[in-house]
Amino acid sequence: MASLSSFPKGPPYASTTATVGGVPTKTLDVPVTAVFLFLYVCLAATNATIFRLNRRKYHKFIISALLGGFCNVRTITCSLRIAWAFNLDNVSLVIAAEILLLAGNLILYIINLVFAQRILRARHPEIGWDPWLGFILKGLYAVIGFVLVMVISTIVLSYYTLDEHTLKICRDIYLFGSSYIFFFATLPIAILLYAFPRRPSPKPQHFGSGSTKIKALVLLASSSLCILIAGSRAVTTYMTPRPTGSPAWYDSKAAFYCFGFGPEVLLLLLFVTARVDLLFQIPDDSSKVRSFEKAGEPEAESPVDATKGDILG
Repeated sequence: MASLSSFPKGPPYASTTATVGGVPTKTLDVPVTAVFLFLYVCLAATNATIFRLNRRKYHKFIISALLGGFCNVRTITCSLRIAWAFNLDNVSLVIAAEILLLAGNLILYIINLVFAQRILRARHPEIGWDPWLGFILKGLYAVIGFVLVMVISTIVLSYYTLDEHTLKICRDIYLFGSSYIFFFATLPIAILLYAFPRRPSPKPQHFGSGSTKIKALVLLASSSLCILIAGSRAVTTYMTPRPTGSPAWYDSKAAFYCFGFGPEVLLLLLFVTARVDLLFQIPDDSSKVRSFEKAGEPEAESPVDATKGDILG
């Protein structure tokens, strides 16, 4: 591990506190990260292929494209970590890698919430299609975007200042951001807990292939993995910062891969093998008519139609 004296005085300044995964090494991190890089490249190609094949059949499933985009983000993240191992004095690589590591996960959290909304609409149409629920969810999406901007700004600022008061403010904002992201990751589970103990609607709606219970099990597994990722990050953020020379167990490389890239790859493999592009497929115009069953039937478009669909159709 490089000593602090080997880093430039800055700005940007090298962090004096331990971070999850620590400084990457050529002997350990490069080969391990290269394996994850290969997996993300394969999964990116798989999701891109699924998207193209479905589009040829006039089945537009944007989520497959988003999953492919997430995998591309992770290939860049892994590449930056490998480059960091060969350029230990380049703090800019550290900043870029940390930002991408945080920002990429939000795609998975949003996809899970979209899936949960579709299950709620199928099981309880009178609640799932209510315009107020649409407003609330869109508000949550807007807040997560605002939180992402705040967290990225504080990450960058924390590397460009040595002022203790400013660094404390950055940490407080980061604590809020990681807490909200964890809360956001738990929302799909909360929706499932609301939808299934209750007696289903007398007129439930159906979408995609497979039963609603199968969809719920897939979502339960994927949301649990996301909660593991977001929860571990939130918990470590609340821990008292340790100096780089004395990291805690949760700052180890094992923790970094087991609570970061590992669950992400498992989630992506789950989505591919479970064929979520078929399970969670919905008619293109369902948000306009507020029904999976009536999609395709002509209906006059109202000014509030845009608030009644999920953000991915």
